[in-house]
Amino acid sequence: MTVKLDIKGRGRFKPTPDYSIDDVKSVLMEKILEESFRIIDSHEDLEVIKKVDFRNDKINVLSLFSGCGGLDLGFELAGLAAVIGEEEALEAFKDRDRFNQLREQSIFHTIYTNDMFKEANQSYKMNAPSHIVQLEKDIRKVKYFPKCNLVLGGFPCPGFSEAGPRLIDDDRNFLYLHFIRSLVQVQPEIFVAENVKGMMTLGKGEVLKQIIEDFASAGYNVQFKLLNARDYGVPQLRERVIIVGVRKDIDFTYAYSDPTHGEAESLLPFKTLRDAISDLEEDPGLYYTGSYSSIYMSRNRKKGWDDQSFTIQASGRQAPLHPSGLPMQKEGADKWSFTDGEEKNRRLSVKEIARIQTFPDWFEFSMGTSEKASLNNKLDKQYKQIGNAVPVLLAKAVAMPIANWAVEYLKQYPNEHIRRENEEFQLEFF
Repeated sequence: MTVKLDIKGRGRFKPTPDYSIDDVKSVLMEKILEESFRIIDSHEDLEVIKKVDFRNDKINVLSLFSGCGGLDLGFELAGLAAVIGEEEALEAFKDRDRFNQLREQSIFHTIYTNDMFKEANQSYKMNAPSHIVQLEKDIRKVKYFPKCNLVLGGFPCPGFSEAGPRLIDDDRNFLYLHFIRSLVQVQPEIFVAENVKGMMTLGKGEVLKQIIEDFASAGYNVQFKLLNARDYGVPQLRERVIIVGVRKDIDFTYAYSDPTHGEAESLLPFKTLRDAISDLEEDPGLYYTGSYSSIYMSRNRKKGWDDQSFTIQASGRQAPLHPSGLPMQKEGADKWSFTDGEEKNRRLSVKEIARIQTFPDWFEFSMGTSEKASLNNKLDKQYKQIGNAVPVLLAKAVAMPIANWAVEYLKQYPNEHIRRENEEFQLEFF
């Protein structure tokens, strides 16, 4: 735990002696109540909740910070694989019509999403079933959340790097606190949160430690693990922290999926750029154009055909280079150059980075509706959506243990699987 001192700078956040779980819970609940009372009572939220398509024969999913839906799509795919089999689900996933015929069988049933990114919401709507209720609202202004069985979300984390370990008794609002607020209010059986690798070392690990304690104090057995997307068939070096919480009254212990790809003989080979995008070389679709800044040229931006891509970022200007041609050459500290000239190099296209993020080719990404925006600006909206997303196959790997458990869980509790045996942590909002 930390306390805030009345001084300026990073030093104002200092550790205090360890708090007990009851102390953490007390501070957490006090802060959540404080945040809740600040939100204007919204009839709009209640009207939205009335439209939710909750089903007793499914694991109903609430998606926060949903973006264009990579995490949700991976869960939906895993939920389908748990019902009809892995091979059939993956084959159907390649074709939009076939997948749409089968996707309703998934054990996971997304009912509600919320995100502030307009174009990402448009993309979500273009690709998802029509029953899903979408909200485009600051989560800090959402007072009521619908009941559900599973909450998903990759809560933003820019504040964590600003001043080291700042915790729940700090006056500033953390968006992860509002993720926890949804858990306290709704008490789903399980939640899954995703975040960047860097949060593991912020404040010498104190930030992540406190976040885990806060999630646990909301009534969950919580664990986290750093996963690399390439270990699960994603042609990309992308490490992400995956936090999973299971409500304390639920008889289920989550275990992360073992890697399916790697260098060991027992595993499938890593997927490469050649595997993912070589067929697009002559017809890559639209890509971000323009000069390369000194920051861009400060490090290597090109992987070879037989490598995995660099992490796809949420920016067209910062997109990695296409693997064709010669490698980049190091000129000195923080300085690289094109061996074969700038004119023979280009950034990866929107379609190529979508492939690298393991979205199916049929998935559409909105450019927005502005007629005045330049093509680069419109494309950047797409790059941002794709770069912010969780790779679909990584999401599927995270989801499979939950999907397999859910199939059996719903057999055991077919009509009343919203269990409330442990209401100690739940707050009354209605």
